[in-house]
Amino acid sequence: MSTLQYIPDAWNYKGRPAERSRTGGWTSAAMILGVEACERLTTMGIAVNLVTYLTGTMHLGNASSANTVTNFLGTSFMLCLLGGFVADTFIGRYLTVAIFVTVQATGVTILTISTIIPSLHPPKCTRDCVPASNTQLMVLYIALYVTALGIGGLKSSVSGFGSDQFDDSDKGEKKQMIKFFNWFFFFISIGSLTAVTVLVYIQDHVGRDWGYGICVGAILVGLLVFLTGTRRYRFKKLVGSPLTQIAVVFVAAWRKRHLELPSDCSLLFNLDDIADETLKKKKQMLPHSKQFRFLDKAAMKDPKTEAVERKWYLSTLTDVEEVKMVLRMLPIWATSIMFWSVYAQMTTFSVSQADTMNRHIGSSFQIPPASLTVFFVGSILLTVPIYDRVITPIARKVLNNPQGLTPLQRIGVGLVFSILAMVAAALTETKRLRVAHSHGLTDNPNADLPMSVFWLVPQFFFVGSGEAFTYIGQLDFFLRECPKGMKTMSTGLFLSTLSLGFFFSSLLVTLVHKVTRHHKPWLADNLNQGKLYYFYWLLAMLSGLNLVIYLFCARWYVYKDKRLAQEGIELEEPDTACHA
Repeated sequence: MSTLQYIPDAWNYKGRPAERSRTGGWTSAAMILGVEACERLTTMGIAVNLVTYLTGTMHLGNASSANTVTNFLGTSFMLCLLGGFVADTFIGRYLTVAIFVTVQATGVTILTISTIIPSLHPPKCTRDCVPASNTQLMVLYIALYVTALGIGGLKSSVSGFGSDQFDDSDKGEKKQMIKFFNWFFFFISIGSLTAVTVLVYIQDHVGRDWGYGICVGAILVGLLVFLTGTRRYRFKKLVGSPLTQIAVVFVAAWRKRHLELPSDCSLLFNLDDIADETLKKKKQMLPHSKQFRFLDKAAMKDPKTEAVERKWYLSTLTDVEEVKMVLRMLPIWATSIMFWSVYAQMTTFSVSQADTMNRHIGSSFQIPPASLTVFFVGSILLTVPIYDRVITPIARKVLNNPQGLTPLQRIGVGLVFSILAMVAAALTETKRLRVAHSHGLTDNPNADLPMSVFWLVPQFFFVGSGEAFTYIGQLDFFLRECPKGMKTMSTGLFLSTLSLGFFFSSLLVTLVHKVTRHHKPWLADNLNQGKLYYFYWLLAMLSGLNLVIYLFCARWYVYKDKRLAQEGIELEEPDTACHA
C-alpha cells in the first residue's frame, strides 16, 4: 500500500495507522460538532435562566443569585484546565469528551429531579417567601457543580479533537480545518440561540422539569452521536501536559538559583544535547531571548547532579523559551478578564431588570426575561459577517495588514464595546427607576413597569458585538502565540479568562453588597429600591481603567513571528551573552 494513504501522526480506533480515506474529515467532524451543539444548548439552557429560578423558586436574594450563576459558569471554564491536563497526560481527547459528557448528563439529571420532587425546593410564596433550606441548596449545588465538571472536561478537548480529524500537513485538509473552526463557532451560536428562545420559553411556560429534562435528552443525544463516530475518528498519541513542563522549568530554575549563568548561552543544555531523535522532532528549536533570564538557570548543567537529564533538575533551553512565551502572554491574558466580568451581567442583573419591565408583544405573548439574550446572540451572528465583509477589507487598506485587524486590535475593540455596554446599562437602569418612582411602584418588586423591555437591547447588543471581537481575537492570539505542542493548554488559558471574569464579578458583587446593604443598597432584593446603576457605572469605570492598562500591554507585546525573526538575527552576531 502507498504510504500516502495514511496520516503520519494519527491512528484509528484499533491503534493502527489512520487511513486517509476511511478516517477523519467532515464525516468525523460533523459528529463532534453535534456533541458541541448539544453541550452549548444544555449549558445555556441552564445558565441564562438560572437567576430567575434562584430568585423565583429557591427564594434567594438578587446578589446571592447572581453570585451563584457566575460561580457556576466560572467553575465550568476553570475546570477546562483540569480537563486539558487529564486529556494530554492520561486518557486522550476522545475518552475525555465521552467521560465528561456523561458527567454533565448526570449533573443535569440531578437538577431535573430536584425540580420534580417538592421536598427539594421551598413552597411557593403566600404572604412570606421561605428561602431554600441548606439541604435543598446542597442538592442544587451538587447538580450545578457536577454539571460544571462535565462542561469543563468536555470544552477542554472537543475543539482540539475536532481539529485532530484534519491533517494540517495536507493543504486541502488544512483549509478544511479552518472551516471547521468557523462552523464550530457557528454551532455554538446556534445552540445558544435555541437555548435562549425555545428552552427558556418551555422553562417559564411549561415547567422547569420539562426544560431541564429536554437538556438531559439533548446531551444524551449528543453523546450517542459522538460515540457513533468512533470507527471514523483519528486519534493522536498523548504528548504530556504543558503544565508539567512549566512546573519543571520553574522547579529546576529554583533549585539552581544560587548558580551563576554562563557568559555564553551556547553552553546551556538544549535539544542538540539530547540523544532521543523522536523527542527532537516534537520540538521547534527556539533562539535565546533576554527576558526572564532567571529561568535560564533551568537549562544549566549542575556538576553536582549526577544524572544531568533528570526531569526536575534540568530542562532544555527550548523548553525554557517556550515557558517564556507563555509568560509574555500573561499581561494580555490578565487584561482580558474584565470583559468577561461585564459579560456576566447579561445572565444575572440584566435578566433581573427584564423581569420587572413590560415584556408583552401584542396582547397575548410575553417574552421570558432570559430570552432577551437572543439580542445578545443575534448581535454576535450579525457582527461576524459584518467584520468579514466590511471591516476586514477596510482595515486591510488602512492598516496594510492582510488579515485586517490583528488579534490584539480585535480584543481592544471588544473592550471598548464592554465600556459602552455598561454606560448604556447604567442609563437604562436610571430611566427604569424613574418610571418606578413616578408610578409609585418602588415597594412592589413583582410589578411590571410601564416601560418596554426593549430599552435593554443596547447593553445586550454591545456585549454581544464585543464578544464577537474579543472571543475570536483571544482564541486567535493564544493559539497563534503559544509554543508548538501547547495548543490545548493555550486554549485552557484563554478559557480561564472567562472563568476569572465570572469569579471577579462574584467578588465585586459580594463586596458592593456588604459595603452598601446597611445604608442604601445598590443591589437590593427589590431592584426598584436599589441603585443598580451605580454598580454599572463602577463596572464602566473599571473597564475604562482596564482598557488603558491593556493598551500599554498590547503596545509592549511583540508578536512571536516578528520577535523570533529579530532574535534570529541577533544570534548571528558575536554577542551571545546571557547577561545584559
